[in-house]
Amino acid sequence: MITWTERNDIVEEIKEWSKHTLEVSNPEFNDLPPCPYAKAAWQESKVDIVFKFEAEDYKKLYMALHNWDDRKDLVIIADTEFIEDQDEFHQFVDSINEAIANNVFRDKDMWVMGFHPEDEANELFDEGEFEPQADTEYALLFVQRLSKLEKAAEKLRPLGYYDKYFQEYDVADMYELRTNFYRRLKDGRC
Repeated sequence: MITWTERNDIVEEIKEWSKHTLEVSNPEFNDLPPCPYAKAAWQESKVDIVFKFEAEDYKKLYMALHNWDDRKDLVIIADTEFIEDQDEFHQFVDSINEAIANNVFRDKDMWVMGFHPEDEANELFDEGEFEPQADTEYALLFVQRLSKLEKAAEKLRPLGYYDKYFQEYDVADMYELRTNFYRRLKDGRC
C-alpha cells in the first residue's frame, strides 16, 4: 500500500501531464491538443482518479464499468500493482473490451484504454515542461463511454487530427477495433 503523499503525488503528476502534454496545441495533431477535451473535463470536474493497490484485484475497474456515472467523462485508475509483463497487460485490456462488447458488465457502451510504464513514449506528444513527480511506478486504465469517444473522433477526423498519428504509430488496429465495437453497439449486434 502506498502512502497518502504518494497518492497525492500520482494525482498531481497525472494532472500536470495532462496540462503540459494533452491540453496544449500540437502541430502533430493539426494544431489541436492531443486530447482536445481534456482541459474542459478537468475544469468541469468530469474526471475521477481512483487507485488499485492489489495485484489481480480489479474491483475498481469492474465497479467503474458496472456502475458508470454519466456525470463523469473519464475514470482514471492508477494501478500500483499492475501486470508487469507489458504484452500481458495489453492483452488484459483487450479482453476487458471484448467482455464489455459481450455485455459482461451490463453496459456495452464503455471502452478501456491502458498505459503500461514500459510502453514507449509517443513522440508526437510534446511533454514540454512536464516533470514527473511521483516515485511510485504505476499503470493507467482509462474508462470512458464508447459512444462519446467515437462521436468525438468523428468530429476530429475531418480536421486532420489523426493524419500524422496514423502514419507514425501502429494505432490503426486499436482504432478500427474500437470503431467496430461502436458500430456493433449502434446496430444492436453485440
